[in-house]
Amino acid sequence: MSNRAKKELKGILAAVTTPFTADGSAVDEANLRGQVERLIAGGIHGIVPTGTSGEFLSLSDEEYRRVIELYVEAAAGRIPVIAGVGAMTNAKAIELAQHAERVGADAIMLVPPFYDPMTFENLKAFLKAVAESIELPIVYYNVPGATGIALSAEEIAELGEIEGLDYLKNTSDDAVGLTELLVKHTDKIKAFNGWDTLTFLGVSLGAEASVWGAAGVVPELAARFWDTLAVRKDLAAAREQWKSLWEISDFLESVPYPAGLKAGLELIGHPAGPVRAPLQELSAADKARFEAILAKAGVLPVSA
Repeated sequence: MSNRAKKELKGILAAVTTPFTADGSAVDEANLRGQVERLIAGGIHGIVPTGTSGEFLSLSDEEYRRVIELYVEAAAGRIPVIAGVGAMTNAKAIELAQHAERVGADAIMLVPPFYDPMTFENLKAFLKAVAESIELPIVYYNVPGATGIALSAEEIAELGEIEGLDYLKNTSDDAVGLTELLVKHTDKIKAFNGWDTLTFLGVSLGAEASVWGAAGVVPELAARFWDTLAVRKDLAAAREQWKSLWEISDFLESVPYPAGLKAGLELIGHPAGPVRAPLQELSAADKARFEAILAKAGVLPVSA
């Protein structure tokens, strides 16, 4: 482990949306600042902008950099900001990573180039190039469904040998692999759960954080769950709390994720604008299903 980290990355790290204006043409800066205040008030321990939940692929170069700046400014040092970095070339990834460092992000979450899967050696070379260009700690974004790069637990642990690459967001439904990382390889890399419905498993096995999109919709429930399971270690109470959070997480995994998050924010009265095409808003049936789940969780009035 390197000593690059400015702030401890621990707890519930909300993977946040990028709020857009009503017509989707621009970033809604005032809304973004309001979302940060709501999350901090809800007890969230950190935020992760410009990732999958933040629709980073839909952002122009200028918007991408501005969104990171805005989240850093809005957080104002109260909680860490882990900027999502995703690009198709080393040069672009390095540019974004250096910008995140320059504007005050506390870490970056780095996804490798997608579409044409890299070999393991190619991946290590890419990660090392970005790591050497900054002093910020790096969270490797392991998302094989998007990148086509499926790694074993041992290979992921090997990535931890790269100076500065200390953390992993494990967005994979491989529960066995996550377990192996948390049981055998904690000396090489700190694995954070990143697959919503495996959050209970990851935290109960000792994951020091969960990068969790659902937490952006229900921050109070997510923070309370962390306190119950990770801090107070009250397994029985955590199991009860998890029932609602699992339903929310399971729903979000069943729909286009950014659209699900924005539908949830609209339903709880904190809309963040539309998703950008080619993503589309959820169907009326899916919205009704999510509304019922949120109502059952106590987030909405049952009559809403």
